[in-house]
Amino acid sequence: MSGRPVLRLVLAGAGARLGYAVLGRRPPGGEQTWTRTNHRGEQVSLLEGPAVAAGAVAAAAAVPGLDAAARAALMLAGTAACAVGCYDDLAGDAGKHGFHGHLGALAKGEITTGTAKIAGIGAASLTASLVLAGRAERPAAGVTGTAADVAINTGLVAGAANLLNLFDLRPGRAIKVTTLAGAALAAGGPRARAAAVAPVGAALALLPDDLGEQSMLGDAGANALGAMLGVAAASALPRGARIAVLAGIAGLTAASEKISFTKVIERTRPLRWLDMLGRRPAPGRARSDGGRQAGAIGDQERPPAGGSPAGADGSHDAAVARTPLQP
Repeated sequence: MSGRPVLRLVLAGAGARLGYAVLGRRPPGGEQTWTRTNHRGEQVSLLEGPAVAAGAVAAAAAVPGLDAAARAALMLAGTAACAVGCYDDLAGDAGKHGFHGHLGALAKGEITTGTAKIAGIGAASLTASLVLAGRAERPAAGVTGTAADVAINTGLVAGAANLLNLFDLRPGRAIKVTTLAGAALAAGGPRARAAAVAPVGAALALLPDDLGEQSMLGDAGANALGAMLGVAAASALPRGARIAVLAGIAGLTAASEKISFTKVIERTRPLRWLDMLGRRPAPGRARSDGGRQAGAIGDQERPPAGGSPAGADGSHDAAVARTPLQP
């Protein structure tokens, strides 16, 4: 890894920690606006999400090594996804959840926070894709090829924003997925690596707080990190690879409607070990796996952040209220 990605990684982490400290001292709207109570009866802050997004966006903006289009797309997607996610976290309607719930409400003339988030992330993803399509160094692909790239990239950015939110059901899980996704993107070459390190660095900086259940990403953080990873893939991978990644995102999103991600993780020993790594044992359960809680995570592992009481993976197995782009 060259010096610039490392610098971006460090800057993103420092920015996230600084943002978290500043927001913690002067929370917009007061501390209670950003506080939720978890299954232990402890207070958990939603300020992690905006802080992570701010650190990642600042690193993408400030450190050399990205072309202008990739830089602008990362900043746009991260900022917009954080903004609409934050709105849903703070003002979400607990009576509506999932894609069908929000569009069903829209059909009756009711605009929910989830509908606003769907529209906002969709618009930001399309705009970021158009920015990437306007790269001066992009090879001529013709009208059809350009339109195909824009469609694929829009799906990547919006789909990644939604998918990462589906994993934000347990402490540290979404950040671990962010790190693994960033590592996979890094294998795609220097351009992908340069774009991916900003969200990864910001997320890792607040992993201890997330694992310690002092704070959580919420929709603001999970949507922003996912959108920026989607831009990283869209900006650097060849079309065939992007189609494969998009198919994987679509498949996992569709599977989430029928299969509980948490139950699959708990039944799969390596995934269960990784999921529990660094976490506190659930209260009232016997310890195993070297002192960690093994595969018996209560349904109230995360507090509601806004949106709905159902689990984000479509299985109602988690209590973190989420409003993903899909049900």
